[in-house]
Amino acid sequence: MAEKVSNRFNLVDEKWIPIANHGLASLADIFSQSHFKALSGNPIQKIALTKLLLAIAQAAYTPEDDEDWKRLGAMGMALKALAYLEEKKDCFWLYGEKPFLQIPAIKKMVTERKDKELQTAKKGTKEQEALENSYPKPFGSGHIPDLPSENNTVLTQLQVSPIETDAEKAVFLVSLMNFALGGKRVEKGLPPFSRDCVGKTDSAKAGPSIGNHWGYLHSFLLCDRLRESIWLNLFTHKNIGSNAYWTAGLGKPPWESMPESEICQVATSLKNSYMGCLVGMCRFVLFEGIGIYYLEGLQYPSHKNGWREPSMSVLEEASGAKILWVDPNKRPWRSLTSMLSFMSSTSTRGFDCQQIRIGLSRARLSDAEKLGLWSGGLKVRANAGDQSAKGDDDFVESEFLLESSDLGERWFLQLKAEMIIIEDLADSVYARTKAFYKKQKVAGKDQAKQASNLFWQLAEHHFQTLINACGTDTAESLRPVFAQVALKAYDTYCPKDTARQLDAWAATRPQLGKYFNTKNALQPSNNS
Repeated sequence: MAEKVSNRFNLVDEKWIPIANHGLASLADIFSQSHFKALSGNPIQKIALTKLLLAIAQAAYTPEDDEDWKRLGAMGMALKALAYLEEKKDCFWLYGEKPFLQIPAIKKMVTERKDKELQTAKKGTKEQEALENSYPKPFGSGHIPDLPSENNTVLTQLQVSPIETDAEKAVFLVSLMNFALGGKRVEKGLPPFSRDCVGKTDSAKAGPSIGNHWGYLHSFLLCDRLRESIWLNLFTHKNIGSNAYWTAGLGKPPWESMPESEICQVATSLKNSYMGCLVGMCRFVLFEGIGIYYLEGLQYPSHKNGWREPSMSVLEEASGAKILWVDPNKRPWRSLTSMLSFMSSTSTRGFDCQQIRIGLSRARLSDAEKLGLWSGGLKVRANAGDQSAKGDDDFVESEFLLESSDLGERWFLQLKAEMIIIEDLADSVYARTKAFYKKQKVAGKDQAKQASNLFWQLAEHHFQTLINACGTDTAESLRPVFAQVALKAYDTYCPKDTARQLDAWAATRPQLGKYFNTKNALQPSNNS
């Protein structure tokens, strides 16, 4: 007779969600406390937790349209979410007979595999291997990128897996369901739950929110309070119905009705619903002791096969969808004008992020004076079906404020014009740095790239000021600031210590005098 597992660590009451400048909070705290400003953690944790909070709010009450959304308000949303959490509290036990987002049947499958292997194993090594295969794997065995791989030599305490508390396990679980890395990390020798499931191998597909390539860039609008941010990003039935790829509509959250197999009716409905975007089930897992059983779960399509999340930025073209990927060398703010192209009646079509477009369209309804725009994600790379973060791969995130009263076509066109000039300055830094080294008969491509990257890093410090200036028609006064940044980037990588270097430096240094004359309207030039 199977041992009964007692319920323990309820996510509604226990503190586990990291909050900026506060510490940990429970789900009930999130919706009952009005002073929380923002989530904490790394970018994929912030995205996954934001999606979970949205899923809870959507399950509690989904407005019919924008008018219903406005009547609901942040307080109304919070009250309905709290009532929902109280009603569904038994769905949120991290441990128990029905653990949150976990599949208890995995334990039986592992036991059956062990018994089968022991029947054919000879005494000694093979028998020991069969027993060891039945044990749960330690957390961090390549499951998420900021943990050491299982075969790494541990040299310091810093390399030991930091997932030790129940709170950390809960955050890990929520992040895993959307952002699991593809590869051979899943349990071997276990059949799918459904015999009709095809395409399932020992190498699992990547999670739907990270994709099978470089890592999707995700964006959300923020208010100055977390509760208001959740409300602002809430979708209405009208929003959901306008998305052709959500054929199952809103759908049910998985904690209310968990899949029994990879292709059961619940699984199919979840993959085709908005809830499937908010809380994926790309891994079937079970916490056991201090470890985890880890199997491939639902197999999600990639963006090439029609997968869309409202926080992704997508450009639909006849040749296929183009995606804004996470790129540590190209911070998200540089793509802002493309993501906001819907604000202009004359601009060419750019990337569409529904979360931004829908949120900004109702911004004035929310009475929020300031809005934040957050973008982030994780840059990864794939090799032979395995995903990992290597080399210069890293987490990326950026956030800046928008004055809701300034937002409009005039503001957007001014920002677009200034961004074109900044791009021109970056091109000038690259070309002039390369020319500096060419004049000395030295290949300078790497130095030119580094100088250009430095320009963008320094320019980012002034971007918030530029956004504000575009709303007050003073953006041109910032052109000398960006010109100075360009000269600093050039000077950093083009030394003038010798006579030969000084000659090359003087001959190739960017001539940016026109950028210091803000009285004249400037147009981008290739001759800087």
